[in-house]
Amino acid sequence: MDPWSRRDGTDGTDEDTTIRAADRGPAMALSVRPAGPVPPQAAHAPHAARTEAGAGAADTKAGADTKAGAGTADTEAGAAGAGSPTRPLVTELHLSAFKSHRGATYPLGPLTVFAGPSGSGKSSALQAYGLLVRLGAGDPLERALAAVPGGAAACAPDRAAPDEQGRRGFRIGCTVDGPAGPVRLDVAVQTEPDLRIAGERLTGGGRTLFTTALTDPGRRTVQAAWHTAGPAPVTRAPFPDDRLGTALLPLRVAGTTAGQRLVLAAAEQILIALRSSFRCDPRPEAVRAFARTPAASPHQRSEAARLRPDCGNLAAVLERTGRECATRHAVLVEAVRAGCSPQVNDVRAHRHALADAGGRAHAADGQPGPGGGRRGRDDVRAGGTGAAVRAVLERDGELGALPVDWLGDGELRYLALALVLLTGPGVLAVDPVAEVLPARQVLTVVADGLDRCLDRRQSTALFELAVRMATRGHVRLLGTVTDASVAARTPGSRVLHLGV
Repeated sequence: MDPWSRRDGTDGTDEDTTIRAADRGPAMALSVRPAGPVPPQAAHAPHAARTEAGAGAADTKAGADTKAGAGTADTEAGAAGAGSPTRPLVTELHLSAFKSHRGATYPLGPLTVFAGPSGSGKSSALQAYGLLVRLGAGDPLERALAAVPGGAAACAPDRAAPDEQGRRGFRIGCTVDGPAGPVRLDVAVQTEPDLRIAGERLTGGGRTLFTTALTDPGRRTVQAAWHTAGPAPVTRAPFPDDRLGTALLPLRVAGTTAGQRLVLAAAEQILIALRSSFRCDPRPEAVRAFARTPAASPHQRSEAARLRPDCGNLAAVLERTGRECATRHAVLVEAVRAGCSPQVNDVRAHRHALADAGGRAHAADGQPGPGGGRRGRDDVRAGGTGAAVRAVLERDGELGALPVDWLGDGELRYLALALVLLTGPGVLAVDPVAEVLPARQVLTVVADGLDRCLDRRQSTALFELAVRMATRGHVRLLGTVTDASVAARTPGSRVLHLGV
């Protein structure tokens, strides 16, 4: 199978394109940047010799002389990093053929939102990004696709006809800028008749660094070739066809030659940027249910609480962050005043007694409190079976404390999103590259339906907070919105309009 063939409804050109959502009504007019030519050496070859010839053509200078090749690789590595960011950042999302997207390249900045009517492809763009994140984390292809609504079959482009051998698939990728310069990853996935990664290509510095190709459909492997610039210009080996080859390179490449080090630097840059990602979809019902869960439950323990994607354990995380960072906690309180109520003095968490079926509050030992009534929060021992962690808003004067789980959906989502923007990988349930210092990573928060349930005031405050944190280099935000007017008026944000 040729992983880069155009049997998916695209015309094979890289010119600005008008994308049509075939089964979704009217045309999607979208101007997209040229994505560059597709190198032929990544294509399927019936014999291993064809893969070798393609890789060798890309490495002519390296193969001519070992020392010259090493010097060239070192020179290119230095030139590529000039003027690039010091921390890896995903700067482009490539949807060559994915659902309703055709030949599209979306530029991503510190704060980027997709906007457009229902069915325009906003959510599917984030699904493709999430798929790359999971593959970069080492997930098998089937598990990575399970999180996409409809699974593998739904990812193939609209009206994409199978080839003469009944094969269909999709193609996605990204560009990551960083110390190694801009590096591009392209992945071709076959969804029918068998699910597999049919081809992969990693390019940087004008050189093809790594490719895989399906040479024998009867085997569950692909033929991989990567740049070496040593005694042999390239190295070849079989790779499994259900894993992202780029994620396996740090385990397979020795790094003994300049060419190998160039490959490793490019692969690690891709993996660091993709894995520093947190998918966030606050669920108000999850926050309310958490307030009724006994503190002895593993979900309630706050000593090392990490915020879940649904933000249900928001109270436990607030209890932790309130102790650990007074400065950011003060910024959170300021954000809550802007988006919820100006009377708020503090946002904190405390332990409260849970009532039994008869309405009696129970203490840590499971016995009713004095008189069968509610015990004071200081009387409830942390970690007791009758106590739960509850977040509250402390308000001025006689207004007193308001439990967060009593708030409306919009206020709860706003509070949760603000907390996410003000924390980091140590607090969020993410899986960054452990071998890389946090200072070398930038967290990307991915939020589908970013403005869901929020009024205009809350959306404005949230975007201003996101820009503030992005400017400091703490976080990047990638999301979708129904109403783009607030984002469009916020300096520092980028709106990508679909379906117009």
